[in-house]
Amino acid sequence: MAVVAPTAPAIRARRGLIAAISPGRLLLWLWAAFWLIMILVAVQDSLHNPYIEWWQPLLWEGSSCVGATVWLLWQRHNKQRFAPYLDQPLQWFARHLIWLPLLAVTFIGFAYGVRHGVYALLGRAYTHESWLFVMGYESLKLLLFAGLWLGIIFGFDSFEQWQAQRRHLLELQKSLAEAQLSQLKAQLRPHFFFNTLNTISALMHVDVERADRMLARLGDLLRISLQINDREMTTLREEVRALELFAQIMQERFADRVTLSWNIDAGMLDAQVPMLLVQPLLENAFKHGVERSVGPVSIEIAARREGESLVLEIRNTGSRHANSLDAAMPVDLRTGAATGYREGVGLRNCRERLKVIYGDRATLQLAGENGSVVAKVTLPERPA
Repeated sequence: MAVVAPTAPAIRARRGLIAAISPGRLLLWLWAAFWLIMILVAVQDSLHNPYIEWWQPLLWEGSSCVGATVWLLWQRHNKQRFAPYLDQPLQWFARHLIWLPLLAVTFIGFAYGVRHGVYALLGRAYTHESWLFVMGYESLKLLLFAGLWLGIIFGFDSFEQWQAQRRHLLELQKSLAEAQLSQLKAQLRPHFFFNTLNTISALMHVDVERADRMLARLGDLLRISLQINDREMTTLREEVRALELFAQIMQERFADRVTLSWNIDAGMLDAQVPMLLVQPLLENAFKHGVERSVGPVSIEIAARREGESLVLEIRNTGSRHANSLDAAMPVDLRTGAATGYREGVGLRNCRERLKVIYGDRATLQLAGENGSVVAKVTLPERPA
């Protein structure tokens, strides 16, 4: 027989139903089920006793149910008064049990008063043991009953408080993550545009036409980068477009010294990636590979799927770090453990943004491979 997996709407509906059943509401359902069972058991026992009519156990248990329910409603109404003591169980229970004498007197007076009244209306007399015996017996029953239900209520209220604290903690974590991302974005833009404007400044007095082309492309990049305030994620297609604009700007300066190649898996173009995440890695390739090399340099930008992950790579030759980085023991920038390698602003921003967005599910590594430096980002795949 084929097993059909639940659809996303069905899962969301199920989660919504579970969320709608709050601990307080579940407690009331449990209370109603308890008294229903008590009444049914009492009626069932009366069916085998010819001296008890069917309505009598309904009256006895019903009057007790009403009296106990009034106590429960009082407790739920005043639960915030006892909430500060949920982390001190002995005090929480003690502050409830000090009301037990008053509860015993009012409960017994109410339940037995109702029974006497109903019997009198029917022209009968409700007989029971002496009042001294009734007070002692019912008080002992109330003590056991209150102990049982206070334990259940304590469990439900503790769980409800834990849920509220957990929601508050998640909100604080979300606010902290958003604040941290905003700080990282603020650091990224000045760093990025400062370097680019320096490049344009160097060309303005040499080749005005090339400088003009670079300014136009910088304008396009600026338009893209401003969108980072509105959304953190973008598609790989848009990220590649931003990389192409940056690469065109840099190629205007190093046209005779750098060759770029693109190896992008077309099937991954709709995958979600953090906006402008890879640009600092490409900038590093130009800075450490092209600017500091007198010979020709090749840079490869690649994106591919590996299992359930999206891998983004920037590979460049000409870097002096190529020989110091070991392919077998790459520098793992996820934790900042960059032994022998000084992490710059761009790499630090990439690593910290990955940590905020993905936690430990994303990595950023640098490795040396056949005379090249490879910056590799591994992300959990997210379709658009």
